[in-house]
Amino acid sequence: MSLRTAILRIARPTDNLQGLVRQYTAGLGLEILGSFEDHAGFDGVMLGLDSLPWHLEFTSKSKHMVGRAPTEDNLLVFYLEGKDEHKALCERMGGAGFCVVASFNPFWDTVGVTFEDVDGYRVVLVRGTWPNA
Repeated sequence: MSLRTAILRIARPTDNLQGLVRQYTAGLGLEILGSFEDHAGFDGVMLGLDSLPWHLEFTSKSKHMVGRAPTEDNLLVFYLEGKDEHKALCERMGGAGFCVVASFNPFWDTVGVTFEDVDGYRVVLVRGTWPNA
């Protein structure tokens, strides 16, 4: 068995499914790859791009509250090579309702910009490439 060909799904619950879909599609430019309603009481949306081997899944369950992120260090980190690409995406994130916040780990402030979504989870846009950001 090898992970070299695996598709990665990062899944998490939310109390604000539609708000997150709006933020992540408008801010990061992700597309709705699929969705479901009332699957054993759950609704969900998968976001990503067809060309990528990963996607995000946000789910909600009726009458079940999940609350905000448990810590300020729950991160999705994206490495962006181009200065112009980084600047444009940061502007889009603000326009999509993400809030710029100081990072819990100050390292991220030295290499990029940290944003917080409506649930308190964070997205870091790094200016540079992995692993030499």
